Order: sequence, then structure tokens, then C-alpha cells
Amino acid sequence: MTNANPYPVRVEAELDPGLSRWLWLVKWLLAIPHYLVLSVLWLAFGVLTVVAFFAILVTGRYPRGIFDFNVGVLRWTWRVHYYAYAGLGTDRYPPFTLAEVPDYPAHLDVDYPVRLSRGLVLVKWWLLAIPHYIVVGLFAGGGLWFLWWPGDSDDTTWAGGGLIGILVLVAGFVLLFTGSYPRPVYDFVLGMDRWVVRVAAYAGLMTDEYPPFRLDLGGGEPSRQPEGPLPAPRSGATSARPGGWTPGRITAVVVGAVLALVAMGPITGGVAMLWADRSQRDADGFLTASGTFDTGTYALATEAARFAGAPEWVGAALGDVRVRAASTDPSEALFVGIAPSDEAARYLAGTEYATVRDVDDDGSAAMTVHSGGAPATPPATAGIWTAQSSGTGTRTVRTPVDVGDWTVVVLNADRGRGVSVRAEAGATVPALPWVGGGALVLGVLLLGAGGLLIGRAAHLAAEHPRGSKPPTGEPARAPHG
Repeated sequence: MTNANPYPVRVEAELDPGLSRWLWLVKWLLAIPHYLVLSVLWLAFGVLTVVAFFAILVTGRYPRGIFDFNVGVLRWTWRVHYYAYAGLGTDRYPPFTLAEVPDYPAHLDVDYPVRLSRGLVLVKWWLLAIPHYIVVGLFAGGGLWFLWWPGDSDDTTWAGGGLIGILVLVAGFVLLFTGSYPRPVYDFVLGMDRWVVRVAAYAGLMTDEYPPFRLDLGGGEPSRQPEGPLPAPRSGATSARPGGWTPGRITAVVVGAVLALVAMGPITGGVAMLWADRSQRDADGFLTASGTFDTGTYALATEAARFAGAPEWVGAALGDVRVRAASTDPSEALFVGIAPSDEAARYLAGTEYATVRDVDDDGSAAMTVHSGGAPATPPATAGIWTAQSSGTGTRTVRTPVDVGDWTVVVLNADRGRGVSVRAEAGATVPALPWVGGGALVLGVLLLGAGGLLIGRAAHLAAEHPRGSKPPTGEPARAPHG
């Protein structure tokens, strides 16, 4: 195994002598502060990996500042997992830093790639890595902490299941009763951990070298046996760069990543609103939704549209509301009316009617049926309607939006049982382009602010102090100032 070709992702660890028999039972609790910090760091990792993807696609280079940050996140995660339930190999509490800590018993480093393939970046993280994802799934179970994999869980630990979790649990119980960690189990677990981290770095675009299908056992890399701590940090180590990732720069990247993700909401919403404004209005300028409603009751009503307590400008922003309805039986006369919700409720009291709760994309409706009998009075004579229309064919009611709660009621004009209609509701919403444009501008500003924070922090972290030499393979840059 000592003759194996070294891989540019190096994962090493030392098994602490004299491990506590019981401490592993509460490490899940002790590690919570790290898990909270890592959940935020991994959010930033995901955003920065997307940035690196486009940088590699355009320039063939992984931005050095981003590379050091992402290596630091991997390094921090590896220390926490080695302390906790992907290793249990040390009782020393992990340091809160992205930098390499030479005297800590867990180490991770990645060689900085001078050039990366522009074409390979399009397929290596998903298509080419699929065989490894299957293997890692067996090792780690459902919690692939490095993949940002969409699913029902946001867990970022590989110790929640799979062979690693099972063997670490076995080792924990052996440690509890015997006071010693079984060395063969340790070597096998470290080999699986190493495999997972190699795939993590490959999927994170940090290397073009395909991870070997090789289980390198034990705490030391194959080219570094016997086991021992990782020597002084090299090109990919954060501490080797005097500028480095200071707490302030890490905070800036995290805040920038959060701003960038938050920006996606208003950007997406703004684009959707502008698209709807330009392409989804009918000839009269209404934005509409329609459906077919069929109930065996005497009346059909909507849930209250609530504008109570809203300022008057809300009505101006929403414009006019229009409801159209036609019976599925062309000979059946309909009554359609809009009334204040409390007045409509009083009119329908004691009447068997259905309230429309929701309309699916296919136009079908979910309704709640209220028990009762036929309406006591003809709807046209109730005197409660803000707008009303009755007769055969398509009936249309239109009214400006006003402050208050409003309900639409549809009945057969003869108050007969069984209402079956094709209905359409719409509003002019004259403020839609302004709201959509404002949301889009807000999103772009948030995205720009996030990008500036990330870019500035990455630039400062990648800078070399005046008069220093850049790491091997990286071109020199003119000092600032």
C-alpha cells in the first residue's frame, strides 16, 4: 500500500491513546456549536462552488481565495466528524478555524490545481461521479454531508447511517466496555472516511483527478506511512497564506452567501410578476384564474377575500375585480353577486351551500359543505350586493377593490338545488409591474451586495503580502497600494 499513487486530496489522522470510555456518548451534544457553524459554512460552500463552476468554465482556473475557503470548510468538517461520529478518534475538542492546526490529530489538505478542464467541470460533479456516489451512499447512508444533495433531509453528516455509522457505533461500545478502540475497525473506518472526502473534493470541483476506487486503510495516506501528523501546510492550506481567512473575512463570505440566496426570492418573484404582467393579461387587462365547480347544494360561495384594515392604496394597487360565471346547462339561469362577507354569511345562514377552499392547477376545487335548506329569499331581492347579475349565459360582475372582507356567491336564479358552473375570477392589478420591478431591483441589489462581500473577502484572503512569493504554480500579482 505504500507504493500507491498519491491522490491530491490528503486525509490523515492519529488515534489518541487513552480515549475516554464514556465521552463519546455525549459528543453529539458537545458538537452542537460546531454543527451550527458548519451549517452556515456549508451554505457558503454551496454558493461559492457555483461561483467557482462558472469561473472554471470561463477561465480554467479555480479562484484561489474561494479554493482556500472551501478547503477550510472541508478541513473543519473533517475535524468535527473525526471527533464525533465518523471517527471517535480523539477526545480533543475541534478548534473553530478553517486553518490547518498542526498539533490537532486530524488533518486535511488539497493540492491547488493550476489549471482545470473547462469541459470536465460540466459533467464530473454529477455524471462521472455517479459510481462514487453509490459507494459513498453505502458508506455514509443517507447523509452525504458534502454533496448539497436535494432531498427530504438537510443533514450534513455522514455518521447518521451507513457502514461508517454502524462501525463507529460498534467501536464506541467496545471502547465503553474495554477502554480501547479496536484498531482494525479504526483502520477500516478511516479508509471509508478518506474515500468520502476524496469524492467530496472531486464533486466540489477542486481536482480533475478521478478518485481511485481504492480503500486506503488507516490514519496515514498511502505515500505517508507510517502514520503521523500532516506536516506544515502546503499550497492548499489556509495557514500557508499570510492573508488567509480571518474571522472577519469568513463572516463576510457567510453574510454574502446569505444575501445571494435571499436575493433569489425577490429576483424570481419579480421576473414572474413582470412576465405575468406582459403575457398573461386578457384583452380587457385582467389577470385571471378559472375552474369548473359542481356541487349538489343550493349555493356556491368563495372564502372571504380579506382587505380589512388595509390602507386605501391597496385598493388602487389591486384595481378592479371581475367574476364571470356560466352554468354548464345553457338553459339554467344563474345569479352571481359580490357582497360584504358578514352580509353574505347572514344571507346564507340556514342554507345548504359549499365554500370553495382551493382550486388545483387542473381547475378542480376543494370545497366545504355547510348543511341547511333552500335560501329563504330570492338573491336578487336581498339588497346586500355591491355588484350582481342574473340570467342565462355568461354572467359578469365587476367592482373596484375596497377595504373590507368580500365574498362571491353563485346560485341558480330559481334557488334550485345543484349548482354547476364554469367560473373565472380576475383583477387588473395595475401596480403589478411596479411591484415586480421593485422586487427585481431589490433582488439585484442584494445579489450585488452579496457578490461584493464574497469577492472582496476572497480577494483579500488570496493576496500575498508585499515582497512575498506566491505558492508554486500560481502567477505573481502586483501588490496593491
